[in-house]
Amino acid sequence: MIDITNLSIQFTGKYLFENTTFRINSGDKVALVGANGTGKSTLLKLVAGLEQPESGNIISQRGIKIGYLPQEFISQSSNTLFEEVKHSFDYIIDLEKEEKKINEKLHETNLADEEKDELINRLGEIHHKKDEINYYEIDSKIEKVLMGLGFSVSEMSKRAKDFSGGWQMRIELAKILLGGNDLILLDEPTNHLDIDSLQWIIEFLKNFKGALLIVSHDKFFINKVTNRTLEIFNRKISYYSGTYDSYIKFKVERDAQLIAEFNNQQRKIKQTERFIERFRYKSSKAKQVQSRIKQLEKIDIVELPDSENEISLRFPAPPRSGVVPIDLKNISKSFGTNNVLKNLDLQIERGDKIAFLGPNGAGKTTLSKIIAQKLNPDVGEIVYGHNTFISYYAQEVANDLDLDKDLIETLQEISKDSSPLQLRSLLGNFLFTDDDVFKKVKVLSGGEKSRVALAKILLTKANLIVLDEPTNHLDIKSKEILQNALVEFEGTLILVSHDIDFMIPIVNKVLELRPGKQKMFPGGIEYYLQKREELIESPKVEKIQTEKTNRKDQKRI
Repeated sequence: MIDITNLSIQFTGKYLFENTTFRINSGDKVALVGANGTGKSTLLKLVAGLEQPESGNIISQRGIKIGYLPQEFISQSSNTLFEEVKHSFDYIIDLEKEEKKINEKLHETNLADEEKDELINRLGEIHHKKDEINYYEIDSKIEKVLMGLGFSVSEMSKRAKDFSGGWQMRIELAKILLGGNDLILLDEPTNHLDIDSLQWIIEFLKNFKGALLIVSHDKFFINKVTNRTLEIFNRKISYYSGTYDSYIKFKVERDAQLIAEFNNQQRKIKQTERFIERFRYKSSKAKQVQSRIKQLEKIDIVELPDSENEISLRFPAPPRSGVVPIDLKNISKSFGTNNVLKNLDLQIERGDKIAFLGPNGAGKTTLSKIIAQKLNPDVGEIVYGHNTFISYYAQEVANDLDLDKDLIETLQEISKDSSPLQLRSLLGNFLFTDDDVFKKVKVLSGGEKSRVALAKILLTKANLIVLDEPTNHLDIKSKEILQNALVEFEGTLILVSHDIDFMIPIVNKVLELRPGKQKMFPGGIEYYLQKREELIESPKVEKIQTEKTNRKDQKRI
């Protein structure tokens, strides 16, 4: 499908990858992995044809269609949601034009046999693609995909540009999924999904017959969807068969071998340096000394992998709260005519680590803000227990940072006892390295500000922490650091997230919120997913049993 040969590209004078070669075949579902800054998003843009390599070739099979989803996208379209997504089928017009040209060409009498065979093969591909599409079912397909991604029927007539940024990403994703693409390139596709739409897109992509190349920090997602892994490491791209977990097993063994090679090499270098230093001024050893110096100059230092497992962060020990840090009684909240929360009762006990799950718009963020005293309910009572101290994170909290302070100063506001070295180490775990820590907050991107706000949470002495989508701007390494810290956290936690892998070791209860109702599941994420699957399957089983009974009754008649 696509051949990449001898590909090289530089960024700020350094190679991201150099003379690398690989192939993506039809049906390959590939996770693209690598440390932050190794060029994953750049590679997607190269394959999409949006950027050009410094050297090398990217050769696509003739006639293949490629769809690309970037990390951020803002639409200015005045089309309705339905109209905008329907434009993803415009390629059918192009197929019909190509079909007409081929038929005209085939009527020419001077065609060589080889050219004729190629045209007939391409015509067959076009007919196959048109058959797959089933043009008369397009409207129902659009509706099915949009509802799978969380849109309601009433939103189909809303203008695309009137949706928020996260929902606009879903619109673009729907267009790509419906666009008849042979290869789909996705850059962090799950960032703006809730758990329902995440489960839906996993099933969609598992059944997708084309090829996928995905950059994602959601391990659960890529384990479910992909069957190959492309790793960018040491400026090379390597290809591995199997799931992401299979790749990780190999990586652990590979990294251990690299560390052993590095230590062995360093030992030999030190021996050589001692020899040079000892005999540098002895004329009888001059040739040997010069030979050893040349040996050192020729050595390619073994590059160590990221030390992902060596860093461990902990929250400060929180003050002990009462047995019930917070008790919500008969809480209701509306926005205009939209009743988001209705008669909600929720008692949270000390040590609970609760995930708020459900579709977007069901009240997860609203309830989080009410608990964190960022929003007042319309009706109901909130009782805070003895000694309850709350810390709250959401992406908009980043807007409250002091723009004129640098990153070190920002963290020193709440952790005056920490040394600059300790704060630099913490910031490094959130992808701020070297001189980044001296940047002013005002020059940071939205995602970078969110990471600084999250780093502040790790220095808090609160005993009730509320986190709303904390992983959206983190890489896998940073997520694992935060995950481990939350597992060890001795206080109470409320977590809004769609990242299943992140939540599994942390959460011990799940509150499912749906429009106007809620249900508590007294177990972790895996327990919740199992119960949810049973609830979904139960009506199906009942329907099948009813149909069997009806058929038996008909036979008796």
